[in-house]
Amino acid sequence: MPPRDAEAVSSSNLRKLKPLAKLPANAVQQTLTPGELRLLKHVLSESIEFVGHPLLQGPEGDNLLLRPLPAARNDDSGVYGLDGAGEIITNLERETFLFLRFNYCRKKLFGVLEGFAGRRLTADGVRDVLHWYGAVVEVRGEIVRENLPLVLAMAKRTRITGVDVTDLISEGNLALMRAVDKFDSARGYRFSTYACRAILKSFSRVASRAARHRLRFPTEFDPALERSDLMERSRIATENDCVQELRAILQHNDALLSEVERTVILARFALDSDADTRKAKTLEQVGSMIGVTKERVRQIQNKALGKLRLALEQAAFA
Repeated sequence: MPPRDAEAVSSSNLRKLKPLAKLPANAVQQTLTPGELRLLKHVLSESIEFVGHPLLQGPEGDNLLLRPLPAARNDDSGVYGLDGAGEIITNLERETFLFLRFNYCRKKLFGVLEGFAGRRLTADGVRDVLHWYGAVVEVRGEIVRENLPLVLAMAKRTRITGVDVTDLISEGNLALMRAVDKFDSARGYRFSTYACRAILKSFSRVASRAARHRLRFPTEFDPALERSDLMERSRIATENDCVQELRAILQHNDALLSEVERTVILARFALDSDADTRKAKTLEQVGSMIGVTKERVRQIQNKALGKLRLALEQAAFA
């Protein structure tokens, strides 16, 4: 007999099973589609739970999936329609039935996985797991769809300020899905009562997070207030273009510079090195290179710059 790891949650009929079943043998895995295999791995990686109910203990539970379910509300009288026996089903009866069916499917899935605790799933076990998990998802979706208006209604009525309504709705939807998993219909009250409390608590959590965010970041990010580096990038691009043009003039000696003038310009403006390593020499350093005073270097530099300026102007109007 497999070990029982299901545990009853205090003050609740909620039963929970840790993921103990193992993936089937490779031969069985090869018979599954990639989607089925991913879904199986997902199911085996999460705890399985269901909420017990007296009806799930007797033979009535096995007939829950066979009972017809009215498809749509007929009017505003709280009546959904007729069941297979021609009896009227009210909103409360429909809600109770949906949660019974939901937890019946979860109990079946719970039982399959509990039976394979510590062992590999067989081919039949894999089929049962996928079947009952699909049934669980289907009924949960039905319940969530019917109660989504609760989230919208609560979001419109709440007086929480400083929080985007889409954030409230998103958090409320998550709270609604968690409430579906935990709701115990055997206690006799409506799901909307239970869900509204859960949704309001989720709204409070969103408001608390927003308040903490505002304390840490007093102002929201505004791209319009960001300092633009367009001018700086334009300046660097223009500078690089000028350097390239000067290098071309010096290479072809279009300005008719003497060798001394060319040496002074290259050294003073570091035109003989890359931009990353560019470091201009002082007048004194250049004077030491060519054996003259720094004042003489300044005179040679000014004369060479005049020739370069004239060459640049001629190139611009050429």
